[in-house]
Amino acid sequence: MKPILFIMLLVISINSHAVDSRQLSDPKQQESYETLTKELRCLVCQNQTIADSNAELASDLRRQVYEMLQQGKSEQDIIGYMTDRYGEFVLYKPAFAGKTSLLWIAPVLFLFMGLMTVFFVIRRKRATAQFNVDTLDITPEKQKKIRSLLEKGELS
Repeated sequence: MKPILFIMLLVISINSHAVDSRQLSDPKQQESYETLTKELRCLVCQNQTIADSNAELASDLRRQVYEMLQQGKSEQDIIGYMTDRYGEFVLYKPAFAGKTSLLWIAPVLFLFMGLMTVFFVIRRKRATAQFNVDTLDITPEKQKKIRSLLEKGELS
């Protein structure tokens, strides 16, 4: 039973990746094709490139990239066409620009704000602990009284 299950899982995992049989005659164009399909996001899956996605739209986008490369268009022309048609979201790694600056700056900003919050919380706790110890005016007589009360409490 276990070998059959293992074989079934193996077959499923092999078939789970996008299969792209398109081959361009020019090695430079083939390299451009592979680069572009790894840089463009699948608009259906959103977490995968069109090279990794099995969605129909990803297949259509791969075909469109293939056809545009065969027509002699450059990588920049294809990326420009895709961003004009689908917006900046189609780029898996959007360029740093005015529109996308928040995408690039926000993680660093949130990390910095979190670190500053932790710093101020720790600083406040230390200051509060130090303040409580400094404000207590305990004389040796008070310390003896406190110890005796604590000892009485332990005996009862």
